[in-house]
Order: sequence, then structure tokens, then C-alpha cells
Amino acid sequence: MTDDAKPDDAKPDDATRHREKMEKRKAVQDAEVAAKTIEKGLLIVNTGPGKGKTTAALGLALRMLGRGHRVGIVQFIKGAWDTGEAHALKVFGDRVAWHAMGEGFTWETQDKARDIAACLNAWNQATDLMADPGIRLLILDELNIALRYDYLDLDAVVATLKARRPDLHVVVTGRNAKPALIEAADLVTEMGSVKHHFAAGVKAQEGIEF
Repeated sequence: MTDDAKPDDAKPDDATRHREKMEKRKAVQDAEVAAKTIEKGLLIVNTGPGKGKTTAALGLALRMLGRGHRVGIVQFIKGAWDTGEAHALKVFGDRVAWHAMGEGFTWETQDKARDIAACLNAWNQATDLMADPGIRLLILDELNIALRYDYLDLDAVVATLKARRPDLHVVVTGRNAKPALIEAADLVTEMGSVKHHFAAGVKAQEGIEF
């Protein structure tokens, strides 16, 4: 045995090595967290072809409600749907300002002027909620769809979102988020579609899709 060789019983066991590795990782993580000192209202965009963009936004709503804050929700397209989440959030009373302002997808109304008018009404409601100091989180559900079809002025919408009060969090959902909105956002999540039951002939089901 060479001088620098160690017998087996002198080697640290797996538990010791793991603990030492995690201690180092924790020190790095703690230092990184401590370096983050900014607190601000976030502009969050949930986009992409995958399922779950609105669901994720409503999860944030539940978290915010759990912290005792009020939440605003404006639906730009899906207002005609009878959803389980709308029923569930009713138990929070006036702590949730829910406004279903859409009239269905554009292929259902088949009336562009009507679609534009509905989106303008929804946007006016959204700006009213932005001005309400009691609202801490505002969800603009399917706003990306309204912007995609040019039912609202993109530059004006982005400018208003950027000029919102400093403590207001806003979540925008919908596919095909515009580059200008992505650029203005603090957090952008693109949800991919790996596999979807709809392609196998499974219909939209209560408690899953609505």
C-alpha cells in the first residue's frame, strides 16, 4: 500500500459524500437567492400549443387568494363556457372579480365586428381592474388570441401593461403570443404539446377541459 492510499474503511461513505455535496449546493443556492432583492409586479405570459395555459394562471390565482389578496380575471374568448373553475372561485365572493366577456371563438360567432366589440369591452374591463388598487393579480385569459387576430391594438395594449402600477401582477394566456408582448414580459412560459387525447378522439370532458 502506498503512503497516500487509504484503506476502504477510511473512505467517506455515500451518505457523507451526499451530505457534503448538498451542503455545497445549498450554499450556492442560498447565495443566489440572497442576491435577488427586487420586488415588483410581474408581467407573465403563458403561451404555446400545449394544454394548461389557463389552468396554470388559475393556479396562481388560488395561490394569491391563499395569501389573502384579491384577484381579477377577464376572459376574452371563452366567456360562453360554463367552467368548473368559475363555479369553484365563487366561494371566494368579492375577493375574485370574474368577468367572462368573450362570446366564443371567432369561427363560432362568424362576425368580425362583433368579435372586435367584445374584445374592446373586455379590454376596457381589464383596464378598470388594473386601476383598482385592491387587485393584486389580474389574469387576461386568451388575450393573445385577441391580439393575434388584430382585434385590439397591440402597441396600445403593451404600453398599458407596461405602465400598470408597480405592485400589480398580470398573467396573459393564449397561443401565439406576439413578439412585442414577449419582449415586455418578465416571465414567459411556452407550453409544448407532446401528446393530446383529443387527437385520439377523446372529447372535452367536465373537470378536465371545463
